[in-house]
Amino acid sequence: MSTISPDDSGHRHAFDADRHERWEQQEQASAAVDAERDIADVGAVEVLSTACVHLMSAAAVKLGLADGEDAEEFVDLDEARKLINGLAGLVTAAAPEISDMHARPIRDGLRSLQLRFREISMVPDAPGSGPGEKWTGPVI
Repeated sequence: MSTISPDDSGHRHAFDADRHERWEQQEQASAAVDAERDIADVGAVEVLSTACVHLMSAAAVKLGLADGEDAEEFVDLDEARKLINGLAGLVTAAAPEISDMHARPIRDGLRSLQLRFREISMVPDAPGSGPGEKWTGPVI
């Protein structure tokens, strides 16, 4: 018959900690595999559309179109220009792949952002030189 001496209890806790650490590593590896599977299940059209929506939302905030009374505090035309340029390039390049059904509302949102940029800019860009107009053509 064996008994656990008080000295063995320290060893037992060390074993439990090692087992717990291995368990956490296995959980993290499993989560990574699950994330890869989730990404694999998402179609390219959805990924592209989601990226466009994120760019649109960020640009809207930088143009002061956020909800709340403090929306004007977030206006940053330099950042908005970059986001609109990225959105215009992405939607122009992706349009043939995502179909008109998905591209049309994105283009409409892009045009609204471009018009808002012109509306609040203190120094107007020449037609064709505004944000995204390299890809969309002049927006007036």
